Amino acid sequence: MHWAEFSIGHRGAPLRFPEHTLESYTAAARMGAGIVECDVTFTKDRELVCRHAQDDLHTTTNVVTIPELNAKCTQPFVPAVPSEGKPAQAECRTSDFTLAELKSLQGKTDDVNPMATTPEAYINAGPRPLARGTLLSHRESIRLLKALGVGFAPELKTPVVAMPYEGDYTQEDFARQMIAEYRAEGVPPEAVWPQSFRLADILFWLDQANEFGQRAALLDMDKPTPLNTSLIAMAKLKALGVNAVAAPLWKLLALDDQGHIVPSRYARNARMAGLALLAWTVERSGSLAGGGGWYYQSVAQAINNDGDMFAVIDALAREVGVVGIFSDWPATTTFYANCTGRAGPSRRPFLNIE
Repeated sequence: MHWAEFSIGHRGAPLRFPEHTLESYTAAARMGAGIVECDVTFTKDRELVCRHAQDDLHTTTNVVTIPELNAKCTQPFVPAVPSEGKPAQAECRTSDFTLAELKSLQGKTDDVNPMATTPEAYINAGPRPLARGTLLSHRESIRLLKALGVGFAPELKTPVVAMPYEGDYTQEDFARQMIAEYRAEGVPPEAVWPQSFRLADILFWLDQANEFGQRAALLDMDKPTPLNTSLIAMAKLKALGVNAVAAPLWKLLALDDQGHIVPSRYARNARMAGLALLAWTVERSGSLAGGGGWYYQSVAQAINNDGDMFAVIDALAREVGVVGIFSDWPATTTFYANCTGRAGPSRRPFLNIE
């Protein structure tokens, strides 16, 4: 497959490989993703790591099966009591562990058996043996993705711990540290697309690391209202210096009176205001035969088979005009990009927005 920046590996390629692991990132690159995402959070010793959330280690790793580490969890594993209908309990955060401790864990599919009575049964929720993956620090992910020849879409995850962490590690320190690691690894700003759900983070990067902030994407899944989808609201974002927004599929797509998939009011006004658009996430809702679930809610009446995945991607590309699509299985979006001329290192709309 050709290198396609239009195709973005969401957490790597987690439809089959444990998310945010060496194996998942490598698979995404081999499927032709031109950009791969690392969700960035921090450890107890304030090292940055790739995890989708600060508090998901109990569902995405084998931590609860290691007694000495399980004991350090915010909520160590407690077995279910099936006879009383009580589910198992556990909550393990990256901030519960040092980087060295976290690196001793194995990544796994994000799933648990809530009625398990043993740690092993808790993490082995699916019908197949667990695929295991190698966890990465943020710096290790940078080095890996550089070696794979792809770009970077780091998302600064909103911490679940109170900030400042331990009284002196502020949100600004966290945001600054993420960008500093790209600079330290010699990554040019045009190869990085920082993301955050917090507008304050985007504005901080614009002020403190403008060459990176210019490419930052504001993640947005707020429920649409006449106000927040208006051209005025979009123009205000643009005036603040925001150049891109990344939204779920349903927020960018709508149906017209004939039942055809068309750009939403939100998407039309964002484009009119000069904002670049990114979409997330295809390949994350299972079979589309029943309408596609949460990600496809605004176009569910037009979705009835898995082939409609390409109808959605095509609408996002041709009608909405997105510059990139996040996918849990990047091969699908890469295939589309190859077929429609959106692939190849000579076409770089994602990294070069003026």
